[in-house]
Amino acid sequence: MDGDNIQTDSGLGNDFDDDFDPLIGENDPALPTERYLDRELSWLAFNQRVLELAEDPDLPVLERANFLAIFASNLDEFFMVRVAGLKRRILTGLAVPTNIGRAPQDALSDISTTAHVLQDRHAHAFQDLVSPALAEAGIDIVNWDTLDEADRRSLRDYFSNQIFPVLMPLAVDPVHPFPYISGLSLNLAVRVRNPKTGKQEFARLKVPTMLPRFVRVDRREKADSVRFITLEDLIANHLGDLFPGMDILEHHIFRVTRNEDVEIEEDETENLIKALEKELLRRRFGPPIRLEITEDMDEVTLGLLVRELDVTDQEVYRLPAPLDLGGLFDLRIDRPDLRYVKHVPTTAVQLLAPEPNAQPDIFSAISRQDILLHHPYESFATSVQAFLEQAAADPDVLAIKQTLYRTSGDSPIVEALIAAAESGKQVLALVEIKARFDEQANITWARKLEKAGVHVVYGLVGLKTHCKLALVVRNENGVLRHYSHIGTGNYNPKTSRLYEDLGLLTADPQVGKDLTRLFNELSGYAIEKKFKRLLVAPLHLRRGLLKSIAAETAAAQAGKPSGIRIKVNSMVDEAIIDALYRASQARVPIEIWVRGICSLKPGVPGMSETIKVRSILGRYLEHSRIFSFHTNGDPQVYIGSADMMHRNLDRRVEALVRLVDPDHLAEIDALFTRAMDDRTSSWWLDSSGEWTRHHQDASGHPLDDMQDRLMQQITHRKRPTGRR
Repeated sequence: MDGDNIQTDSGLGNDFDDDFDPLIGENDPALPTERYLDRELSWLAFNQRVLELAEDPDLPVLERANFLAIFASNLDEFFMVRVAGLKRRILTGLAVPTNIGRAPQDALSDISTTAHVLQDRHAHAFQDLVSPALAEAGIDIVNWDTLDEADRRSLRDYFSNQIFPVLMPLAVDPVHPFPYISGLSLNLAVRVRNPKTGKQEFARLKVPTMLPRFVRVDRREKADSVRFITLEDLIANHLGDLFPGMDILEHHIFRVTRNEDVEIEEDETENLIKALEKELLRRRFGPPIRLEITEDMDEVTLGLLVRELDVTDQEVYRLPAPLDLGGLFDLRIDRPDLRYVKHVPTTAVQLLAPEPNAQPDIFSAISRQDILLHHPYESFATSVQAFLEQAAADPDVLAIKQTLYRTSGDSPIVEALIAAAESGKQVLALVEIKARFDEQANITWARKLEKAGVHVVYGLVGLKTHCKLALVVRNENGVLRHYSHIGTGNYNPKTSRLYEDLGLLTADPQVGKDLTRLFNELSGYAIEKKFKRLLVAPLHLRRGLLKSIAAETAAAQAGKPSGIRIKVNSMVDEAIIDALYRASQARVPIEIWVRGICSLKPGVPGMSETIKVRSILGRYLEHSRIFSFHTNGDPQVYIGSADMMHRNLDRRVEALVRLVDPDHLAEIDALFTRAMDDRTSSWWLDSSGEWTRHHQDASGHPLDDMQDRLMQQITHRKRPTGRR
């Protein structure tokens, strides 16, 4: 589904950071004290929704396997960042209460209880639901014990030639201390006995990550019937080759999760890149925070691991094999019949050439009207990417300025910026090298851009630059025109095919002026001024939204029409939530569409009766952020990069742009109406924090899949017959 894997913003690192601030909402006596839902448990509830997709027998089975992998990857990141952050603060004595006032140690206990239940449910979803469904479709994940001699002979050859040479068994004895166990690696704990002395020894064997996790058993079957064995099972049944002359007593699989968050003191660091590279190296050696073991592990081996890794009983997760179902991402099988029907994004009709065989002129199209893009239904490649590539090649373009938060390893966006710089254009790239788990990739691209002559800056000290902005300055007959793109998603062609996002292409001079000032401030020292069509964090975005919420509250109190619609990845910020509660007390109709965390309690009498909260998960990761206010019949609608979290509003540079085209306002209104319709498949949040899936009607028929509907609707849009 920030990323990646489509339900993680991953991935999903974007839903976490080391944000354990005290409550920042005012102590409003008109609101009850216990008015928030626990943010950590709310995130785990999000991952449970991902798991429910894996459990759904109506989904294509390889997609169900993919959702199992997404769940596992999401949970890994949750432990590496959120759980690690809690534990670190407890150990350093800096812990503060959670957003609901729970002591950190109690919060860890709550997380552990829920995570144990979810991990067990996840493992059994694979064993009892997805694995049998795969087998029924002709894809068997088998054990060594079920293979005949011909299969074993074939696999022995594969092991000898492809696996054995890269294995590194490490003994543990007085001469060889317990080895370092890298985070998220699969390992075999092996106990052997010397038959001559009778002495028992322990060894650790790491499962190589560069080899396929699932090994094809043979190629004798027809194309629609295949068998796989896990790499660790294959290795475990050839331990005699690795420990010749020794008796193999026990072997078990285990996996360690470590604290892999990164902390940089920017104020004290002159060279941010070098400091970050040093911190990334340190990340590999973070303390363990979770130990996953197979359910058959004996107590002797477990005791050794617990002692050497210094983990608590609460941090041990005993699960059926195979561990690390994130490895299901590697189960790449060419079976289109077992996946979602393929969808090819369409080119936005406003960007189509006037004639079928003509070349599109993106600048002409943008100059005629603002263009609202909806990815992945509309192609990123033929819109945003083409916009930047055309700008790089256009001799009339003088300058390109762009933010880069996460981009792909072979990014055509970066290549376009390099081409522009090499052709003599002024190019500014604001690279956020602190984008979690993409730091190393961003450092690499930053250096490549610098070598090409691009002006690379790293944003403002103490703030991550998360806004998605591009500005092109073009000389048109002696007049400089500004062409702008402001989006909700990253400039990443790969994730743009999986993430749902919105973007605005505009030649509006006011937006151009706003972006020119904003880029100048980002490459300078501070963001201080207000903007005309933008709301920019950290100074003005929360304030602007609170002002709009208050205006709706006042309208309702005066008996006038009112309404608030918000779509975000996460709703955590207490000041925003409290303002929404006060609006609800004034009877403002409020609709919240959230993908991940939601700390707001809807439907509480006297506090939030007029608030509805829905969540939609599916083949695409819902990633756009929308803020819509009725404003007495003159809708004020913003799209942009900001979620309602402390980090987005206080510690990041975020930008929202106001939509003004009546067609765009109608499109956003229709999008919300469809999402909140009871006939649309979604999850509903109640006041206790429980999410209930509504995907079938009273007769058991499936409810509308909104993403499928949008795909059909946007694909069949007609080419405009006239130009405005």
